Amino acid sequence: MADLVKLTINGKEVEVPSSYTVMDAAYKLGIDIPRLCFLKGINETSACRVCVVEIQQGPRTMIKNSCTVKVADGMVVRTNTERVHRAVKLNLQLLAANHKFECWRCPREHNCEFLALLRKYDIDNVMGESKWFSKKAPITNFSDAFVLDSSKCILCGRCISACQKLAGTGVLDFNRRGFVTFVSSALNHEIEDSGCIYCGKCIQACPVGALREKDDLDKVEELLESDNYTVVQMAPAVRAALGEEFGYPMGTNVEAQMYEALEKLGFDDVTDVNFGADVTIMEEGTEFLERLGKFLKGEEVVLPMFTSCSPGWIRYIETYYPEFLPNLSTTKSPQQIQGALTKHYYADKIGVDKKNIKVVSVMPCIAKKFEAKRPEMEYDGIRDVDVVITTRELARLIKRHDIKFTELKGTTPNSPIAKYTGAGVIFGATGGVMEAALRTVYAKLEGKELSDPDILDVRGVDNGIKEATIKVKGLDVNVAVVHGAVNIPEMMRRIKEGKKQYHFVEFMACTGGCVNGGGQPIVNAKVQDETDVRIERAKALYSLDKANKIRVSHENPVVKELYKEFLETPCGHKSHHLLHTSYTKREEYSK
Repeated sequence: MADLVKLTINGKEVEVPSSYTVMDAAYKLGIDIPRLCFLKGINETSACRVCVVEIQQGPRTMIKNSCTVKVADGMVVRTNTERVHRAVKLNLQLLAANHKFECWRCPREHNCEFLALLRKYDIDNVMGESKWFSKKAPITNFSDAFVLDSSKCILCGRCISACQKLAGTGVLDFNRRGFVTFVSSALNHEIEDSGCIYCGKCIQACPVGALREKDDLDKVEELLESDNYTVVQMAPAVRAALGEEFGYPMGTNVEAQMYEALEKLGFDDVTDVNFGADVTIMEEGTEFLERLGKFLKGEEVVLPMFTSCSPGWIRYIETYYPEFLPNLSTTKSPQQIQGALTKHYYADKIGVDKKNIKVVSVMPCIAKKFEAKRPEMEYDGIRDVDVVITTRELARLIKRHDIKFTELKGTTPNSPIAKYTGAGVIFGATGGVMEAALRTVYAKLEGKELSDPDILDVRGVDNGIKEATIKVKGLDVNVAVVHGAVNIPEMMRRIKEGKKQYHFVEFMACTGGCVNGGGQPIVNAKVQDETDVRIERAKALYSLDKANKIRVSHENPVVKELYKEFLETPCGHKSHHLLHTSYTKREEYSK
């Protein structure tokens, strides 16, 4: 345990561990210090110099950065002197001078950390508005999922650190030097083949709007105004986070209000990807059972089997570990399964020509935009999903249409393919896919349900890799759950090492799973200091699971009807063509 030291901040004495920074000590006293570049545990570099304070040690008084300077015994700190205020305002003016202000159309206008400080300190943009000041040329880089706009960038470095420490890919970095420095991929090469996996950790880390998802709201508006039959579907994690955009506490389940808002927006039909998740378990679970059966017979088979629900993870394995592609489940993700079934099964049930159905997905993930556009994601020339928007985009669409979200009473969709089980909804949290699959795999092998469907060993965010062993039919089934792309190399090392026979591994590109996806509401850095977003949002999904009368995918009555009427059997001829796919090696620019 670190030694305790005493210091004084703004006349108040405080005793804290010697490992604390001055900022940590100030926060313990309830004293606020402005900051921009600091992101606890991710980016602690003192780059922006907005967190400066006056520190007296002995006869000397110095201006220093509070986010990196460690406390010392007898230290005297002042955060509110004229000298400090002057330094903070000057640094904010310098940052503002090169910032492109179009707040009215920026997706971060309502939660921009930079704008909040400019307002708080009443900053005049005297330099930026001067005719003698020349802003540096903006640099842009974009794809179907992602937009980088250097005209908004304040060079705080948070995105770079997030890319390194959360994604582990190191795609983003500073390019050039001095006044013309900008953040992008190496040489600003196209982000699509730079090795980026579209996890969106950089977007969540950015304090401004320099990084964002590609906005597809105009496409949605066009579909809503067209003669097409427009069907909307939403991922499990969306309902656990959408409320934050309207002032609800983090982790509030706003499922019913979300359904009603979608109806008010004018969608012809509201369905739910939780249903597609249940179908995913039927297909992926059966696929795993087939591989496991061959393994037990001593036949040649590829194990462990990897889940294939996370499109960021799919981009990762295609780029960095293509030798493991045979391990991937061939089952499409719940998003694509839901879209395919909507057009090739549900269309006949509601009497609509499948060619006239357009599917809009609401996802917690920007990589889902990329996934929907993959050439493999269609059947019989018809795309599975037509447009993908994020949770944030849905919130903006609701606000654009002046829907009073907090006043909505809530509804329940009439569509049968909106009916889901508890297993379907926990897909949104890390370990959820594994837990849902094991509930069904156990039942199929043992001929009975688990006495307790809560498989706690695969839950939680304490470790980037969680391992568990489930005894089924006398066999120890070894599984692992990996969340956060930075942890993938270690899992691959363990598999290659071969000290343990893994049978089934779940991978999620985002730490915490989809609840913390790159398309979810962005949380202020100070809030992240005190609250684990992943835990709070996951609670909502586990509560829905617990409250559901049916907690295993194979008992969903509509799923049973689907196989009886249409698919016949999991991993059968029809589902093979409609609900399964394949992936290929992806070249990155650096190679």
